[in-house]
Amino acid sequence: KVLIDVPCSDLAEELAQSQTKIQVLQDTLQQVLGRREEERQSRQLLELYLKALKNEDSILSKVAESETVPKKEMDVVDTGTSSTSTSAKTVLSHQILTALKEKPAPELCLDSQDLELVLKEDTQALALALRWDKQKAEALQRACDQELSKRLQQVQTLHSLRSTSKGKKTLP
Repeated sequence: KVLIDVPCSDLAEELAQSQTKIQVLQDTLQQVLGRREEERQSRQLLELYLKALKNEDSILSKVAESETVPKKEMDVVDTGTSSTSTSAKTVLSHQILTALKEKPAPELCLDSQDLELVLKEDTQALALALRWDKQKAEALQRACDQELSKRLQQVQTLHSLRSTSKGKKTLP
C-alpha cells in the first residue's frame, strides 16, 4: 500500500527505474491489493452464508419438531381418526430439502427412498419447509409419485425380462 501511495517519479528515482516501469509496478500492486480485498469479502460473504444456512437448518428442524410433537399428543377423539391412520410426518434432511428447492426436476435427482419420504411428508409441512405454497408442494409430491411409479414399473419390467430370458435358457 505504501509503494502505491508514493509518487511515481519519487519511486522511479529511488529505484533507478523508468517511470513507466514504476507505473506498471504500482498498477500491478493495486490489482493484487484489489484481488486480496475481493477474496476477503468473498470469504466474509461465504462465512455469512454458512452461518445463515446453519440458522435455517436449526429453524427447519425446530419447525419440524414443533409440528410432529403436537400430533403425537392429540387424542383420537380430537382428530376423529386413529393415530395409525394419520399421515406420518417425517423430517426431511437438509440434503433433500436443498435438492427440492434448487433442482429444476428434483424427483429425478432423488433416490427412491428419498422420493418415498417426500410422499409421506404432510403437504402443508412440506410447503412450509420449502417456503412454497401448498399447490406447488402438491405438484412436487405428484411428480415424485409419478417418478416412483415409473421406477417401480421399470424394475417390474426388468424382473419380467429376466424371468423370460431364464426360461429360454432352460429350453432344449
